[in-house]
Amino acid sequence: MFVDSHCHINFEGLADRLPDVLDKMRAHAVTHALCVSVDLETLPSVLDIAERYENVYASVGVHPDHEDAKEPSVAELVELAAHPKVCAIGETGLDYYRLEGRSIDEMEWQRERFRTHIRAARETGKPLIVHTRSSSEDTLRIMAEERADVPGGVMHCFTEPWDVAEKALAQNFYVSLSGIVTFKKATDVQEVARRVPIERLLIETDSPYLAPVPYRGKPNEPAYVSYVGRFIAQLREQPEEAVAQATTENFFRLFKIARPA
Repeated sequence: MFVDSHCHINFEGLADRLPDVLDKMRAHAVTHALCVSVDLETLPSVLDIAERYENVYASVGVHPDHEDAKEPSVAELVELAAHPKVCAIGETGLDYYRLEGRSIDEMEWQRERFRTHIRAARETGKPLIVHTRSSSEDTLRIMAEERADVPGGVMHCFTEPWDVAEKALAQNFYVSLSGIVTFKKATDVQEVARRVPIERLLIETDSPYLAPVPYRGKPNEPAYVSYVGRFIAQLREQPEEAVAQATTENFFRLFKIARPA
C-alpha cells in the first residue's frame, strides 16, 4: 500500500470530484494523502477536506512562489498548526526559478518567510515541507542557520543532484520524489532514487501537477503515486512491496501520525 505525501486536492479539477479521487486512490492501493497548503487564503479548503476525510491530512504554510499572499507570522502559523489534522508546516522554502529580471538579493522576502516557517516548526515540533528550486545553496544555509534539523522535515518534489540530497539528509530531512523520477531525462533524480536510504525516502504526486509516466502531460492525482513507487522499486531493484511498506512507514513516522491497525 502507498501513501501520497504531498498533493493539492483542494485545487480546481480535483476538489470538484473528490469522491472519485478517493475511490481511485483505493483502487490503486493508496491509503492516505497529505493535502498541502500554499497560502492562508485557501487554507480553509485544505482543512475542510482533512476534516471530512479520515485518511487525508493537512499542512499550514505559504508557498515561496506566492509573493502577494498574506504574510504569516510565527504566532499565526503556530496557532493554525494546532488543528488536529495539521501534521506539518509548509510548504515553504525558496524558489529563484522565476526571478523576472530581479536579482537574488531582491528575494529577501522569500528568505524571511522561510525563516518564519522554520521557527514555527521548531515551536510546534511539527516537521517542515520544504520547496527548493534554483536555490539549494541558500535553502540549505538557512535551514542550518535556523536549526531546521530540530523539527526535521522533507525536501518535497526533489529535483537536485545527489550532493544536495546528502546535505539535506545530514540535516535530519527526508527526500520525497514525485512523478519527475519517471521522466526519461531526469537522470539526477533517478540517481537520488537509487542512493537515498530507504528509511528516509517518501513518494508524492504534487498533484494536479507532474503526472508520472504513463500519464505524463495529463492532470495528476493521488492514485498515481503508485506509479512513482513502482518505478523507484525498479530503479532500486527492490520488490515493489518493500518500497511501498518503507515509504508508508516513513510517512507515518515523519508526520507523527498514528498508523491504522
